[in-house]
Amino acid sequence: MTNELTVAVLGPGGVGGLLAALLSRSGHRVICLSGEQTAKTLRTGGIQVRSARFGDFTARVEADTELREPVDACLVTVKDTALDAALARVPAPVLGDGLLVPFLNGVEHPAALRARYRPDRVAPAVIRVESTRVAPGVVEHGSPFAEIDLAGTDVPRPRLDALAEAFATAGPATRVLADETAALWAKMSFLAPFALLTTRYGLPLGDVRTRHRDELTALAEETAAISDACGGPADPAQALARYDAFPAATKSSMQRDAEAGRPLELDAIGGALLRAAERHGVAAPVAARVVRELSDGAGGTARR
Repeated sequence: MTNELTVAVLGPGGVGGLLAALLSRSGHRVICLSGEQTAKTLRTGGIQVRSARFGDFTARVEADTELREPVDACLVTVKDTALDAALARVPAPVLGDGLLVPFLNGVEHPAALRARYRPDRVAPAVIRVESTRVAPGVVEHGSPFAEIDLAGTDVPRPRLDALAEAFATAGPATRVLADETAALWAKMSFLAPFALLTTRYGLPLGDVRTRHRDELTALAEETAAISDACGGPADPAQALARYDAFPAATKSSMQRDAEAGRPLELDAIGGALLRAAERHGVAAPVAARVVRELSDGAGGTARR
């Protein structure tokens, strides 16, 4: 990789649109991959960002419906529910030596992606941010932070370092972690209780942490135990402290999807959590009940 990268962004929504705009503003070539109508909007108007942290600006990007040339990295920023269809826009022979960097919820996607693309070029990433696409090409970044953890068990470290430098220079605080499993489970340990309970009760985090405190605590403890069994971090007290520090009106992306009638990432989050618990013999009665109630009442599905 050179100092100036060519980066494709598959799914220029809240997260993808923000990263695409920041990288473009920083001087990198960015190609957004989407449906034709969105691509046309991005080609003509670029991406508008509204952010207290990074400022309000418009960034020019290229846009297409499919990857047609090699790139240094392709960021995968679609929801898990749209992943299979979206990957058709990134043919493996075209991506070739480029990094595939999934910013996906859950812990099971790296194995599936390594079966489809070069295993030593799949670099799972975690981002902590609240960013929403309010219209095609318009992104609102609401959190006072944007933090990226980049990993990749077999990816050459110089490749990870070059991409991390590009992210950090563009804005988000970025670090490269040696333990991919720990990075993914660190996010899962925070995300699963937050997403499942805010969606189950249709309440923002502030109401969940007060009105359903015992349930939130139990689910954080179950998730930490499952994470520990899988080789990830296990600190439910830290997760609870982070929930308490968030603004009371905070909603999870799964909750927003439920409110909008969109498919839920219930299998990627709740289903994956229960499958990991079953593999390692960890009891997770609260998680099982909440996932079942969401499957029955919210239109989501979770494999067992």
